[in-house]
Amino acid sequence: MNNQPIGLFDSGLGGLTVLSELKNLMPNENYIYFGDTARVPYGSKSKETIIEYSRQIIRFLISKNVKMIIIACGTASSLAFDTVKKEFDIPIINVITPTAKSIESSNIGVVATNATIKSNAWKKEILKNHPNVKITSKACPLFVPIVEEGLANTKIADSVIDLYLKDFSKSKIDSLILGCTHYPILAKKINKYFQGKVNLININKACAKEALSSLKKKSQLNTQSGKNYTYAYTTDSTLSFKKNAKLFCNCTFDKISQIKADKL
Repeated sequence: MNNQPIGLFDSGLGGLTVLSELKNLMPNENYIYFGDTARVPYGSKSKETIIEYSRQIIRFLISKNVKMIIIACGTASSLAFDTVKKEFDIPIINVITPTAKSIESSNIGVVATNATIKSNAWKKEILKNHPNVKITSKACPLFVPIVEEGLANTKIADSVIDLYLKDFSKSKIDSLILGCTHYPILAKKINKYFQGKVNLININKACAKEALSSLKKKSQLNTQSGKNYTYAYTTDSTLSFKKNAKLFCNCTFDKISQIKADKL
């Protein structure tokens, strides 16, 4: 048994969708979530910047004695994972690799941030496991600010979804990977847009299963119940973070603290 917390991070709120899946699968674990809300979105930033942000946050989480780190961010997974995995002596899981392994479709759409789409990370990982799959990719940069600003349930979201996803109707995809952890918050609207005819692949589920499998193999699961905690750290307003976390993911925390990005 190991009751050290699991650490996970994202540019903002999106990683909370991963946290929800983790807590469903592993309710006895302790968690420390880091939302870099002062520097969101990551999708418009350079690879070098994303790697440096990831390093800073990973060092911070390691200082909190975590036993595993989950990059609960599609952009950081695509641009920083290969680098930080080599630099840090701690198990690190990303959201792309587990999902790519689990693909069962033949004609797939991928939506993600600009940086992730440009990196071709999804395409490379999917084709590594399934070389005959047809892949159509699309950057949807406005999805993240829509979620972060609390606009996921508005007509603004409907308009932006139509703007980005109308091309997929022509390509006749059978599945769509929501390749950014913010995007599942828009899943209901996206599903309605496709009239339920396209299978939406939630990357958070595969990531959580991978974390569970890894901890099981190493006998690192926490079997102690009743004394579990979930802490959050954010680089911007804790009040805004708390409100949106409850609204979109029904996530509650035992403690939420602010840490300035320049102190990382």
